[in-house]
Amino acid sequence: MEKDDWANMTTAELWRLYDEVTTVLSRRMTAEKAKLEQRLRKIEGTAGPTQTQERSRRPYPPVLPKYRNPKNPSETWSGRGKQPRWLKAQLRAGKKLNDLLIDRSSAQRRRRTG
Repeated sequence: MEKDDWANMTTAELWRLYDEVTTVLSRRMTAEKAKLEQRLRKIEGTAGPTQTQERSRRPYPPVLPKYRNPKNPSETWSGRGKQPRWLKAQLRAGKKLNDLLIDRSSAQRRRRTG
């Protein structure tokens, strides 16, 4: 159909054409949706673990602490993840991150001699 054909059609003829087009489109969309759902079921059947099955996390090696709280030496932080409250408080008090570093050289010397 060309543009001129549409321009010459009556309103009733255009509505009938509209109804036919929407009917054909809805049938095709339903068929396409069914095909896609079938593909999805096929993919889900062969895929790895689904959302309901939890995959175990990869084991990570333990990380040695890098920073120590001078007020409470048992509180340490490895430098990974969120900063602990004691570290934030020390930084607000004017300390620098380098001031809180654990001196590794002296700990290593003690291990060698001990």
